[in-house]
Amino acid sequence: MTTYRARFDADVTFTNGGGLQVQGFLVDVPSAEVTSAQVGELFLDSLGLLMAGDVRLSNLEIVEAAHKGTRGGPADGRPGDGQAGGGRAQYVELSHVIRDGMVTLPNLPGPVLGKQLTREASRELYAPGTEFEIGLVTMVTNTGTYMDSPYHRYPDGHDLTGFSLDRTVDLPAVVVRVEDSGRLGIDAAALATYDVAGKAVLLHTGDDARFGTPQYVENAHFLTRDGAEWLIANGAVLVGIDAANIDDMTDGTRPAHTLLLGANIAIVEHLTALSQVPPTGATFTATAPRISGLGTFPVRAYAKLS
Repeated sequence: MTTYRARFDADVTFTNGGGLQVQGFLVDVPSAEVTSAQVGELFLDSLGLLMAGDVRLSNLEIVEAAHKGTRGGPADGRPGDGQAGGGRAQYVELSHVIRDGMVTLPNLPGPVLGKQLTREASRELYAPGTEFEIGLVTMVTNTGTYMDSPYHRYPDGHDLTGFSLDRTVDLPAVVVRVEDSGRLGIDAAALATYDVAGKAVLLHTGDDARFGTPQYVENAHFLTRDGAEWLIANGAVLVGIDAANIDDMTDGTRPAHTLLLGANIAIVEHLTALSQVPPTGATFTATAPRISGLGTFPVRAYAKLS
């Protein structure tokens, strides 16, 4: 589904005096045929401006771009708008497929998929015409799309079994699109307009297009320290990213891991296909097996559009 945004300059006067000028402002719009008056209304709604009088727009341009969840816009609080029909929910797979020998990170070995029992060997164990296969997987826990629990960072933190289902299943999702921001660090300023309380915050960087290549870890997006602090202060429940690491991999202090896991906020790294999830209105699920003593393990992550 093609979506559009409006870019414009604006001059606003207020009925109680004063005014506001902006340049190059962007809002989500419902179609390419939106009028200047409609854009003006969306602009006022996006900022929650009260007592606004005259709104004059100039240099108005409608561009084809993914919606960012502008407040009051077409993707604000309208679950799955345009995504599903007939009352049936649709789902978007957000995790990478685990394959034999795949590369998640260049410094980690890829998984080895084999067989503990082959179909041929099983025929000697069962009645004629009956056969089974038992697979065998050897891999590091940081393979594919995976979830981090506090134990990954802290020796006294809880492991994967410590997350109750209400912390990882059917969470209201907020997708923060930063792929065209021109900056690698996702800071508090990039998050400030979003309502994240009780939600899964999914950072859409576009880096997943390079997954499995050496370029995946080069110039990778990441969450900054003040960005992590802002998410904690504003009540995020889970934070995911479609990049090689939620932290700046050139900084060994790993502030995002340290802060988020210290606040019992689950982290999901190496997501994919976030471009198919609307800015708001979907739910997010990522569940790992209930394995004791592990801080990290692959998940099946998906969004529900309804």
